[in-house]
Amino acid sequence: MKNKEHTRQVRDTVVKKFKAGFGYKKISQALNIPRSTVQAIILKWKEYQTTANLPRPGRPSKLSAHTRRRLIRDAAKRPMITLDELQRSTAEVGDSVHRTTISHILHKSGLYGRVARRKPFLKDIHKKCRLKFATSHLGDTPNMWKKVLWSDETKIELFGNNAKRYVWRKSNTAHHLEHTIPTVKHGGGSIMVWACYSSAGTGKIVKIDGKMDGAKYRTILEENLMESAKDLRLGWRFVFQQDNDPKHKAKSTMEWFKNKHIQVLEWPSLGRFAVV
Repeated sequence: MKNKEHTRQVRDTVVKKFKAGFGYKKISQALNIPRSTVQAIILKWKEYQTTANLPRPGRPSKLSAHTRRRLIRDAAKRPMITLDELQRSTAEVGDSVHRTTISHILHKSGLYGRVARRKPFLKDIHKKCRLKFATSHLGDTPNMWKKVLWSDETKIELFGNNAKRYVWRKSNTAHHLEHTIPTVKHGGGSIMVWACYSSAGTGKIVKIDGKMDGAKYRTILEENLMESAKDLRLGWRFVFQQDNDPKHKAKSTMEWFKNKHIQVLEWPSLGRFAVV
């Protein structure tokens, strides 16, 4: 909504009284208008030597200054709010504008829509365990890590919680907590696979049909683990990594490692590896 504008006659009277030596306060009281308005009229007259309306740069804004500030404040406090939600909130106060208009207002304030970064949802105990593991391996040589054969199962996401989510943020603020999305493993998907790799390249990748259990996991290891190590030329004494999934730590799975003369080492929360 456009703010109320005083007539040319009122503005001329303000300037006339100012020339006569009246102060801002006395002019305000005499004409019953705010002191800030008197000041603005006089400052404009001093700069342009006129009280007439100056040519505007373009079409007047459909939104009031109050509504624009409210939009910027809402986007800053709730980075994941959508343009549709902002559009509805402005309509509720009587200002109906297009989504593009709202977007332009936010851009002028330095807020742009960006894809939110993802951050693993780790508890303090997970962080402590991982830090302890990292410090215990500070003395390991690069050659040791070249002997590691990493593995995991994962779901390839098509729909669900791992879809992109946009947030309103300014430059260099992507790492802020309110601009990130906590994630967990296996947050939904359409296909699950087991795969392994080392610094020498990728090993076998296996599509998992149906429910993954301990028996199916041991079959995958039996058919793919040693063959992958051989293809990657890791030798017989390589390091095998797996996480702490229950089927990895099952009694039958541990017996399989024992029969294959594999020594299993502790891995921090959400992970585990074994040495052959």
